[in-house]
Amino acid sequence: MQESLGSWGRGLLVPTRETVTLNLDGVWADARELPLMARDRPEALNLLQAELLSDLDGLDAAFDIWLVDQRRRLRDMALDAATSRLAAATSAEARALEARRVLAIDAAQEPVWRILIRAEAERGDRGAAFAAWEDCRRIFAERFRSAPSPETAALAESLRGEVATPQLVPPPRTAARGARLGVMPFRVLGGEPDAEVSVGLAGEITAALARFRWLVLVDSSSIAAAARKEGGGQSLELDFSLSGTVQRAGDRVRVTLRLTDHRPPESVAWAERFDRDAGDLLTLQDEIAAEVVARIDPEILLIEANRAAARPPVHATAYDLLLRAIPAIYRLDRESYELAGSMLAEATRLEPDYAPAFAWHAYWHLFLVGQGWAQNSEEVLAKSEALASRAVTLDPSDAQALAILGHVRAFLHHRVDEAVSLYERAIALNPNLPMAWVFSALTLSYRGDHVEALKRWERYKRLAPLHPHAFFFDAARLVPLLLLRRHEEVDAAARQVTALHTDFTFPYKIWLSALGHLGRRDQAAEVRGRLTAMEPDFSLAKARERAPFQPAVDLDHYLTGLRKAGLS
Repeated sequence: MQESLGSWGRGLLVPTRETVTLNLDGVWADARELPLMARDRPEALNLLQAELLSDLDGLDAAFDIWLVDQRRRLRDMALDAATSRLAAATSAEARALEARRVLAIDAAQEPVWRILIRAEAERGDRGAAFAAWEDCRRIFAERFRSAPSPETAALAESLRGEVATPQLVPPPRTAARGARLGVMPFRVLGGEPDAEVSVGLAGEITAALARFRWLVLVDSSSIAAAARKEGGGQSLELDFSLSGTVQRAGDRVRVTLRLTDHRPPESVAWAERFDRDAGDLLTLQDEIAAEVVARIDPEILLIEANRAAARPPVHATAYDLLLRAIPAIYRLDRESYELAGSMLAEATRLEPDYAPAFAWHAYWHLFLVGQGWAQNSEEVLAKSEALASRAVTLDPSDAQALAILGHVRAFLHHRVDEAVSLYERAIALNPNLPMAWVFSALTLSYRGDHVEALKRWERYKRLAPLHPHAFFFDAARLVPLLLLRRHEEVDAAARQVTALHTDFTFPYKIWLSALGHLGRRDQAAEVRGRLTAMEPDFSLAKARERAPFQPAVDLDHYLTGLRKAGLS
């Protein structure tokens, strides 16, 4: 390769035994240099907004993942540069120009719309100001299913004078209760036998995704019909689509999939490659479908949550409030956590027939107790039970609602056998829901069945090895490991889990007990200090009261370890 570059390219490539890298000191790369120039040179900013390597999607799943991250990084840099240019603009004409540059990158920046409207008015061009207002209204309605805030509407009204501003009708409250998703026909790169795999796999994935109640799956026949027409699936108004290729190589089948977010700026949100033995096609379809849906469900949820947070809170539906609350729950920051509780309470008030809002509000109460933040434990216990039960009553086929109700029964109320029955139903309804496998693993360990608990936890890990909520789900493994007296493994696993989220108290308690049994007093003192800094009133008495372990020998083992670790 060095030889093909010739003498002028000597030293550009730096090979090692495992990698080949480019010596950046010897080349000029636009993606590297443009961010440094963008604040001072508008032409650099314009180039920075172009999509990086736009013709290289779909070559390799790992490369697609890297490409998505790099495109997001460059977009953030462009937005930062454009915002800085806007802040430095002094004239009305310059502010209008720079505001349009910011909005071309991120149309959700409502304060920038107001800057644009004011700047056009200051220039004396009321027509341009009204046009900016209409563009703002249209984009918020089409892209974000919402309306500009009263502040922006009032600004436009003040410019219009006596002419009334048409009011944008808020979306119907039941119109948007989930992301609209379609599974496209997979492209076959081999012969006819692979066409059978393609059709079967698309059907399995569609059926599996339909079990996630918050997703809106478009009928596969509609997808196929739209794909045959000019323009593809644009008429279906999909939020997301899952597409891919199927290719056979000897006795192996390679399936490459990618999830595309169709809201501007359209981008690849997730990509993965699966290599399987082609001998058993039905097993191949089942395994790939299970892993795909378990991984893209939390990806879509995270994207939707970020998009909801960027929308103005005007005409917020229960679905919007739910999306904004979920990331705050997992951040476990006390202030944002309390705000999440308020949003979930408002969601249940707005739409008393929306089961997920009640389920997640019950889930919120679980962390309230687990983190030691509950002021009135009895009241929280009663409230969590009522909310979770209401969710299941509203939608008995919602596997996630059943899983949350099971965790409420097991963790908060210590009604372990009832919880096990709920998990069995949840897993039967949606065997690809990681939460159900994790919570059922915990509950089986509470009952004393630690070996089966580890098997169920491993099922979750096979389905979603990089789940966004791994800080919680991975911590569940510590319980059966502790009660199987595998204390060294608890120590190793707890280090990894607590590194994912330093403010989650649950793993520190199990870790502290294991360290007590290992006799590591110095390390135990350090872990105890970190735990009590987050939960100052945690004590042996409190541990005994909360611990849901049913066999007396398991409860004694947990408490003895805490006592040996210095907890009083």
